[in-house]
Parts: sequence; C-alpha cells; structure tokens
Amino acid sequence: MSAQKGKDLLIRISEGTGFTAVAGLRARQLAFNAETVDVTSAESVGRWRELLAGAGVRRAAVSGSGVFRDEASDARLRQMFFDGSIDTLQVVVPAFGTIQGLFQITSLEYRGDHAGEVTFDMALDSAGPLTFTSL
Repeated sequence: MSAQKGKDLLIRISEGTGFTAVAGLRARQLAFNAETVDVTSAESVGRWRELLAGAGVRRAAVSGSGVFRDEASDARLRQMFFDGSIDTLQVVVPAFGTIQGLFQITSLEYRGDHAGEVTFDMALDSAGPLTFTSL
C-alpha cells in the first residue's frame, strides 16, 4: 500500500438515510485497544504470565482537531456532547476500509488565536460493536 493523504481519512455522522462529513478535521486519529485478562496462577508454566484469549474489553477511540464547516455542524456536535448522546459514525480509512458503529463524544474543546479562526479538539469513544467493510 502506498502512502495516503491524511485529508482522505474521513469521519462521518449518520443522517438517517446516509452519512455526512463532520466538520473540517485537519488532524485525526483512530486507535483500537483491547484490555487483557490475566489468568496467571502458581501453576503457570515457568511462572510466565498467561492471558485469557478473547476475554478483554475492546474499544476504539477517535480524536481530531480542526475547524467547523458551518454553524449547523458545530451545533450538532455540541448538542451531541451536552446531551451525552450516542450516535452512529463512520471512519473511512483510504485504501483500507470503513469502520462503523456507535460512538459518544467524550471531549470537546474550543480555542482561538488572536489572528486566526476558532478551532476545536474532539475525542470520541466506541459505545458498542463496530463493523469493518473493506474497500
């Protein structure tokens, strides 16, 4: 796989009948994590740590920063945060696929420079099972 443009990684939110891009993200990240379940005991061979396969909690975290496209996208995400609601999102990774599932906004920060635009930082955590569709 050749290098991909960072701007091609998209985060989209469900609009009922389809999905629309969320804000003007300039930097974004998708991270998958899985907790481990340690089942090591006094009888573990050589006292090596043992893990229980498939037993840990899995999660995905999405973070991004940028500028809002318009007042409507700003209002939608701000309301989603203050309501603590969970919504269906898609993360499109170029030349890889689409990850889709329920997410909740866990952090929403605004900042502005004296001679620049208002920007935001946002973090989302998965709130249920995710699906992956290969491109």
